[in-house]
This record gives sequence, structure tokens and C-alpha cells, in this order.
Amino acid sequence: MANNERKASSSKLAHCLVLAFPSQGHINPMLQFSKRLQHKGIKVTFVTTHFLYKSLHRNSSPIPIALEAISDGYDGGGTAQAESIDAYMERFWQIGPQTLTELVEKMNASSVPVDCIVYDSILPWALDVAKKFGLLGATFLTQSCAVYCIYYHVNRGFLKLPLTGNEILLPGMPPLEPRDMPSLVYDSGSYPAISDLWLKSQFDNFDKADWVLSNTFYELEEEVAEWLGRHWPLKTIGPTVPSMYLDKQLEDNKDYGFSMFKQNNESCIKWLNDQAKGSVVYVSFGSVATLKIEELEELAWGLKASDKYFLWAVRESEQSKLPENFSDETSQKGLVVNWCPQLEVLAHEATGCFLTHCGWNSTLEALSLGVPMVAMPQWTDQGTNSKYIMDVWKMGLKAPADGKGIVRREAIAHCISEILEGERGKEIKQNTGKWSNFAKEAVAKGGSSDKNIDEFVANLVCSKRL
Repeated sequence: MANNERKASSSKLAHCLVLAFPSQGHINPMLQFSKRLQHKGIKVTFVTTHFLYKSLHRNSSPIPIALEAISDGYDGGGTAQAESIDAYMERFWQIGPQTLTELVEKMNASSVPVDCIVYDSILPWALDVAKKFGLLGATFLTQSCAVYCIYYHVNRGFLKLPLTGNEILLPGMPPLEPRDMPSLVYDSGSYPAISDLWLKSQFDNFDKADWVLSNTFYELEEEVAEWLGRHWPLKTIGPTVPSMYLDKQLEDNKDYGFSMFKQNNESCIKWLNDQAKGSVVYVSFGSVATLKIEELEELAWGLKASDKYFLWAVRESEQSKLPENFSDETSQKGLVVNWCPQLEVLAHEATGCFLTHCGWNSTLEALSLGVPMVAMPQWTDQGTNSKYIMDVWKMGLKAPADGKGIVRREAIAHCISEILEGERGKEIKQNTGKWSNFAKEAVAKGGSSDKNIDEFVANLVCSKRL
């Protein structure tokens, strides 16, 4: 019997529920990790909310994962029905534990009962449900180790808010200025419900988790991962990017599998096919970030001033903020669409740089695919990611903001020119290639993340037999 067959047969009865917070940036990495587990023989059931279960668009590549849903209290419309994000969180925290309990009871009455719940770290009540049933619990970190190190120090009172002074020194990290911190730390008091979630409640039962799984790879954050590993049962298991772009171990794994937005791949890729290698600036601010009208206008005119080809994904809800006649005035060099297949665009040879807010998923995707970045951070972890992109990993530039916090068109055009044409851009491109190779090695057979996933699987199977 082949090694893979032995592994699958020995562990096939071990069953993980994987529960993600219902947003694209949380679903993508946890779903991709689920595929890795299933590839190694673990039975996985991926859990989302009823509303998302009904409304997600399936991508081209098959999903070998069973799907289930629980209620967030807004089954007819998710966060759109809630009066505020605060109200949504409060309702989800009331309803979620009850409906997750019901799902586990249903599963335990089946032929494959649940052995472990892998849960998004901002859904800490899932661990309470796991322990109520005597199950193993693994918390999944969807942001970087560096950011979690900051959250940990705030939570423990080692880093006092509001911040004072100009330099912050934390273990395993470079010196940071206040603006290099996550916005929930730098702008203390902003988004109270979200701040409470990231800085307080996710740590309430953290010490009861059997594993802490981090969507990063050891070589990328070696020092801070080592430090956290002395405090938590930490395993780096990323980057959770579809296998086709990394190690190719998972057959047909070309995309994450689900999208919250209707897809139209053809126009983007067809346009890119007509552009020269490395000539295009790809611009996207993800599924959540909302730019002020002035910010978006400066970005638009900055792209025009750069005189470079650009592909800009602007959500339909944001397109009314575009300057009048902008699309017509830039039609010779630019294409504005409401959705792009991001991985395909980043992997395309025409893409020369990625201008983005630097959410962790987008950062890992660009890093894995060797694409230089122009960082325009907006909120949460993006300021810290941008610091690392520019000063630690040296794989991009952070566009400087003015006194009003607005990145002006001149700064945008300058960063684009530096990366695509300047001397600094040559060094940045070399570094992105280096990090891309490290990312591939981490998830390849015998790599640091692959070994950690194997160890997680082995421990799970061993616990199943006891």
C-alpha cells in the first residue's frame, strides 16, 4: 500500500469541523487549509452561515469538502440586515453557540462524529462548544504573527493604550512607530465592537485551545513566530494559497472555491493577454474596504498620472465615487471592472505590481506569486503589514499619506514608477522572487508548514484512537 493510501486509511475517521467568520478574507484561508487536511486523509466539514451558504458563488475548481451552515441570527441577509456591525456581532454571539451545538449533536449522531473544531480566532465561543462535547479545539489565526504579537501585548497590558512615544519595541519585531500598528491599536477607541473582538474577547479562552494554527510560514516571520511559540502551541501552516500556485500537490486546486461576488473572468484576462510582460498595475482594495471620495479620486488621478497600464477592480457599490469621465479619459491604458479573479491576475505575466490596502490574504498571495506591492493601508492589520512589506521583507513600497491621511496622486504615481522602472524596483523584484521561493518550499512536501500540518494530523489521529 502506498504511503498516501496508508495515511488516508489510518486517519479517514478523524473528523474536523472548520468554522470561519463569514467574510471572504476569513473564508479563503480556512477553506484552503481544509483542503490540505482532506488531502492528508482527514474528514472535513466546512461551516459557514445560512445566508452565505445560500449566496456564495462557486468557482471553477471542484470543492472536495462537505458544507454545513449555522445561523448568525440574520439568515435572510447577513450583515446587510444588521443595524450596525456591533449589532451583528452581538446577535451572532447569542445565536452562534446554540446553532453550532445543534450541528455537532447532529454530526455526532452520524457515522462520522466530530473529533475537533478548527475555529476562526474571532469566534472564541466555538472553543467553548468544543470543550462541552469533549472535543479538541484549534484556533486559526487569519492575520500575521506580528499582528498577533501586538494584540497579545495589548491584551496582557504590556502595551498601554492610547499609545505614547514615537518608538515601540516588541520581541521578535523591528522598531515600530505608532502608525505601523494595527488601526485598532493606533487609533484606540475606533470601531469599539471590532476592537473588543480582536484585543479582548478572542483571548478569553485562548489558553484552552489545543493548537494555535497561524496562516503564515516560519521563514517569513521566524523571530516573532519563535517568540509566540514559547507562549502558545503555535503551528505555522501557510501560506494558504491554492496549491496550483505553490507546490501543486493538490490536484485541480486552482482557486479557493467560493466567492461572495459574481465572477466574470473573461474580460480581465482577455485584456491582460494584450499587454506587455510586467507592464500592468493591478489595483484592488478587497471586499470590505471603503475609500473616501477624496481618497478614491486621488488614486484615480494617480493612476492616470503614472501613465502606466492599469487594471482596477472597483466594487459596484464604490463605482459612483469615480471621477466623472475617468473611464473614458483612461480607456487607452486602463480597465475598470467590478470584480477580478485576483489569483489569475496576480499570476499573469503582464502584472508588474499590485496596488492594494495590504490585507493579510492579499499580501500572502502577492508574496507567493512574486508580485511587488504598493501599499495603501486602510485599517485593522494593514498598517503593520505595510511596514513589513516595505522595511522588513522589502517587497514593495508604502505610499506616504499627507497630514489629512490621504495618499496624494503624486505619491501614487511615484511609487508605481519606482517599482516598474526605477533602480529600487529591481531590488524589490529580486526580493519578491526570493520570498515566493520560500513560500513554495514551506508548503511543499517536507517544508516547514507541510511538516506542521502532518504533525497536526498525526496528533488528531492519535487522539482519535485513545
